[in-house]
Amino acid sequence: MNAEVRAIKTPAEQALGAAFAKARGTLPGKGTIAAMRADAFNQFDTRGLPHRRVEEWKYTDLRALMRDLYPLAPSPDPSARERAKNAGKLLGGVECRRLVFVDGAFVPDMSDLTSEPGIAIDTMANALGKGDPLVAAHVGRAFATDDVAVALNTALMSDGAVIRISAGATLRRPINLVFATGSDKPTSAFVRSLVVVEKGAKVTIIESHESGDAQVNAALELVVGDEAQVDYIKITQARALHVGSLLATVGARAHFNSFAFTSDAQLVRNQSFIRFAGEGTKAGIGGVSLLRGKDHVDTTLLIEHAAGHCESREQFRAVLDGESHGVFQGKIVVKQHAQKTDAKMMTRALLLSDQAEADNKPELEIFADDVVCGHGATAGALDPGLKFYLMSRGIHEKEAEALLVQAFIGETIEEIAHEGIREALMIVSLRWLGGRS
Repeated sequence: MNAEVRAIKTPAEQALGAAFAKARGTLPGKGTIAAMRADAFNQFDTRGLPHRRVEEWKYTDLRALMRDLYPLAPSPDPSARERAKNAGKLLGGVECRRLVFVDGAFVPDMSDLTSEPGIAIDTMANALGKGDPLVAAHVGRAFATDDVAVALNTALMSDGAVIRISAGATLRRPINLVFATGSDKPTSAFVRSLVVVEKGAKVTIIESHESGDAQVNAALELVVGDEAQVDYIKITQARALHVGSLLATVGARAHFNSFAFTSDAQLVRNQSFIRFAGEGTKAGIGGVSLLRGKDHVDTTLLIEHAAGHCESREQFRAVLDGESHGVFQGKIVVKQHAQKTDAKMMTRALLLSDQAEADNKPELEIFADDVVCGHGATAGALDPGLKFYLMSRGIHEKEAEALLVQAFIGETIEEIAHEGIREALMIVSLRWLGGRS
């Protein structure tokens, strides 16, 4: 007789089950959407929250870190909207079309909904409710993954943006999706967005998350058509728990750039699943993380080269102070028929404290024989020779360190094409450096 062994559910896992049971009847979408939700929740219920024995989550044991679940956020009332009125000000000097979500719900009066040729905007809640064909065709399909955090987002997704950029359109202003918390009590939110960029279109997309005492599970599905040009920037500032997922499929002869900027983040995992599905695509994927105190930031990346003659460059840098913990996990997978792939990945960590910890794990998984691929990782302190040189010229020790750190991260931030966004992130970086004790 074989006894079935079942893991004891944690309080957070029990609370997630209760939250889904209570909310499933009111969540937007019926029929196939409801079935997709139920299937996704069953995946989570079977496996539970990811933990250190799951290789992809080895360094971020969510089962241990997430003690309980905050209540699902209600629709924002006027006071919550007032508290979130400054959301997106980090890019205040950048001319953007801002779409604002407070506590996971779209706020029209805080958003720019002016009409513009080549773009169609809807909310995820509305699109799910009316059975939008665009949502039916792409939600849950942009990049098929068995990741538990994505499954949990699918089960409980409430609102977000649905954006369609028409073929051949060139948008002058970046689109800034701003997600902020306004509740004065701890809450949780599960937001899902879909952006479809059709053939030959050009657009810059910014996803900004500014959360206080909130647990956020966010996912963005991005479908990039053939010959399109897309720049995607994600900015994360979260003082509680943030798990973000980018699920992207890129077509042929496209240009795709992605950049993740994280600072003032207590517990963050940003994971990207990107598939190059068409030949001749070029991509630049990078990021900068600034950590201090006991911050924990996990950047996990899966790049799948599923078509030949594609080029990708991955470059990530992290600065760690105090007792912070930085994680980078990057894997490049080259499929059997993806010949002539050119992919290179590099991650560097700069440790400003003896108590800081950096875990870097770049990987290659290659099934083709005519490729050029490589990866590397470094971790270390500031160069004492360079620091001494600056101090010998009369520069104070902290200012000398700041100049060296600025040079370290600036090389990566300079890869951002949009000048205004590039300058805004450098200003944030300088403020972070100025806040070091």
